Amino acid sequence: MIIPHIKNETGRLRAVVLGTAESNGPTPNLEDAYDPKSAEHIKAGTYPLEADMILEMEAVATVFKKYDVKVYRPKIIKDCNQIFSRDIGFVIDNIFIKANILPNREEELDAIQHVIDQIDSNHVLRPPESVHIEGGDVIVWNDHVFIGTYREPDYANYIVARTNMEGVSYIKALFPKKIVKSFNLRKSQTNPRDNALHLDCCFQPIGRDKAILHKEGFLVDEEYDWLLNFFGIDNCFIISKDEMYDMNSNVFSISEDIIISERNFKRLNSWLRKQGFTVEEVTYAEIAKQEGLLRCSTLPLIRD
Repeated sequence: MIIPHIKNETGRLRAVVLGTAESNGPTPNLEDAYDPKSAEHIKAGTYPLEADMILEMEAVATVFKKYDVKVYRPKIIKDCNQIFSRDIGFVIDNIFIKANILPNREEELDAIQHVIDQIDSNHVLRPPESVHIEGGDVIVWNDHVFIGTYREPDYANYIVARTNMEGVSYIKALFPKKIVKSFNLRKSQTNPRDNALHLDCCFQPIGRDKAILHKEGFLVDEEYDWLLNFFGIDNCFIISKDEMYDMNSNVFSISEDIIISERNFKRLNSWLRKQGFTVEEVTYAEIAKQEGLLRCSTLPLIRD
């Protein structure tokens, strides 16, 4: 039996679903790309190889083992990209919510059903079809839930817009005691440097009171300023457009003082260490070519 428990992004991790790059399939056709960064690498002939991505993910599994974290993996589906487990589900408090994802990714959710079956069915929910929401847009922070969305009238035209305002309303209704705040994100189908695919591509809380932020990921300056003031400017690491492109905000916390980060994030990792964090560096640059990184490929189930 798994009893889900997630109160924030940094409590000591005890159990997690880590995606898999096994049987990832061939390089997609350009018209099948889910995001502009993947499309960029498909066109350039630099789309990541399965063997390289398997090695990168196993390095993360090794870090989890070091810290005695229970790791669940999806069942392997032939020729299916199952790396980004954060997209397909998330936990708030003691509720596991199955995400309403892009229709042709539904089998990814089926591949972790053996994990979901270990949770009391009364604590597993699936939103109505009209509710679009993915885990990368949902950041749980104690009495707050931060949700990335796209509020513009052309929402339906963007495959990179993954969470709608119905998704925000659904979470508000489900957790009436939480302070649910939505953030309108910048979207681009063609330029990955102008595309905040999810909220965790431009914002993530770390430690007890700190955050990583990228201003240009937000369409509304006042919403970015609210986060900056909420955490305090001295507690925030502000990343550039290039650092956002490399996914600097998409690190992953094992605890309030241990963070897994990409080894090429030199400026960020140096700042983290100066703040007193233990930084477990891994190579994840190949996976980053698909506009996702460490938080995207992990689905926490239990934190202290």
